[in-house]
Amino acid sequence: MAITPEDSGQDDVLGERRHLVSLAFRMLGTVADAEDAVQETYIRWYRMSDQERAAIEVPRAWLTKAASRICLNVLASAHHRREVYVGPWLPEPVPPLAFATPSEGAGDPLDRVTLDESVSSALLVVLESMTPAERVAFVLHDVFAMPFDEIAKIVGRSAAACRQLAVSARRRVQRSRGRRSTHAEHEEVVKAFSAAARAGDIAGLVSMLDPDVVLRSDGGGVVTAARNPVFGREKVARFLVGALHKRPGSTVIEQETPDGTGFALWEDGRIYGIVTLDVAQGVVVDVRMMMNPYKLTLWN
Repeated sequence: MAITPEDSGQDDVLGERRHLVSLAFRMLGTVADAEDAVQETYIRWYRMSDQERAAIEVPRAWLTKAASRICLNVLASAHHRREVYVGPWLPEPVPPLAFATPSEGAGDPLDRVTLDESVSSALLVVLESMTPAERVAFVLHDVFAMPFDEIAKIVGRSAAACRQLAVSARRRVQRSRGRRSTHAEHEEVVKAFSAAARAGDIAGLVSMLDPDVVLRSDGGGVVTAARNPVFGREKVARFLVGALHKRPGSTVIEQETPDGTGFALWEDGRIYGIVTLDVAQGVVVDVRMMMNPYKLTLWN
């Protein structure tokens, strides 16, 4: 249905797009999926009659509930999509510019996501381990401060059950946060890590990796990437150096991300990879390499 300027309250309703994409991104983990969910939300809004829309006292609340239900349905089907995905699936990393408020001049589409830990790759990975209902309850309550009685209407459970879902989700998040290093330690380790990677210093990389480190590389079947996670510091170090050696024209540059400092892989004036890391007790414990160009569009 075409949207015309005569639609009652159109500007106010379309002004909620920032809020809706912000919410959907945290629930679904990619900008494309978030945009699709928001588009479907607006389709449902404009399919209603003028009288039905006029009867809705708080459009933001209606849109939030509709978008959340759509995300819940998408999450329910996501397990199958992950099974057929080529290689490890990682949430989409988003650049710092994406988090600026409209008054700070950020561009469409992700001027609508707030810069905080709730959009970090590390947290989104934890959210991926939750049930759809847990994830929705956590995002709506802990990130967007929605009351449990309202969440209950979205997930189809009692308010008490939704509270328990959020508690369970929060425990998972707290466990993942518990072992992380301070911001200063993270910065120090990552800068040394990127310098060793640039120099092809395998021994140096090994010294900064946890013995049980895991590297996941998401190419989505579009570009070359590791089809399976890489375990252990020797294998991870050699994989990183080998990957850079295969692209002699590439450059490793430190890059700010919602996960703290990571690094960007540049070639021919474009970013072809974003690497985010988790640091604990002075060593890197997780390496996430986003190589899928469809999840890097905001970086270029």
